[in-house]
Amino acid sequence: MSSMLSTQRARRDVWRPLWELPGRYDIIVSMTRRELAARYKGSVLGIFWAVLTPVVTIAIFTFIFAGIYGARFGASGSAWNYALYIFCGVLPWNAFQESVQLSSQTIVSHANLVKRVVFPLEILPVSQVLTSIANQMFGTIALVFAALIIERKVHATVLLLPVLLLPQFVAMLGASWLVASLGLFLRDLVQGIVLLLMAWMYLTPIIYPESIVPERYRPFINANPFTPLIRSYRRIILEGALPDWYGLGYFALFALACFIFGYWWFARTRRSFADVI
Repeated sequence: MSSMLSTQRARRDVWRPLWELPGRYDIIVSMTRRELAARYKGSVLGIFWAVLTPVVTIAIFTFIFAGIYGARFGASGSAWNYALYIFCGVLPWNAFQESVQLSSQTIVSHANLVKRVVFPLEILPVSQVLTSIANQMFGTIALVFAALIIERKVHATVLLLPVLLLPQFVAMLGASWLVASLGLFLRDLVQGIVLLLMAWMYLTPIIYPESIVPERYRPFINANPFTPLIRSYRRIILEGALPDWYGLGYFALFALACFIFGYWWFARTRRSFADVI
């Protein structure tokens, strides 16, 4: 009986910090602000780098794929239209990629906090995720203005943005918790994550339209959970259509699985962080 009670108590201890996260709102906001300030500290352009970086990337892709190879989104899309579609796909992907890469080093870079028994370490990946989401929002504002200038209209469906952001945020949290722990025990993971995310990006229809994917490869592209997420972002922001609800449900299941497993792994291994540091 005592062993059963201790097992139940251990399970509660694993999940208790998760339920306490909303009560740590002040710490989370403070660390997110500090992360944003530190990221652009000393730079002339400051927060504008959050928009400039994807814009330069998109300009390169547009020149190569739309200018040289003549790739287009839609039957009568222009090179400017291609750039908008690229921008719309790059923003959520960059947020995911950035949060995962930075979280893989967050425990090591905050070694002084790891040795403080009372500090809630699960907050560290959360602040990285919120910082990346904030950068995505700055870029999304720029995207909406660009769409207004190029297409001379803004669709009301853009108000559905929170419907896409919520499962994306959940997926980013789970992935960030997972790699934050693994990055401490496997120091080579940082380089491995870069390669994995690069391959994942090219397997997601971000810089190319889904319509050009050969039929035999479509099952693999559709199995990628980020495919319906990117598709839904383009539909609500650029096309004035509703999200791909079925695909979004698939992504939501993926996000929930990431969240549960990622947090569980982080919570089960955090006791060893101080020893490894």
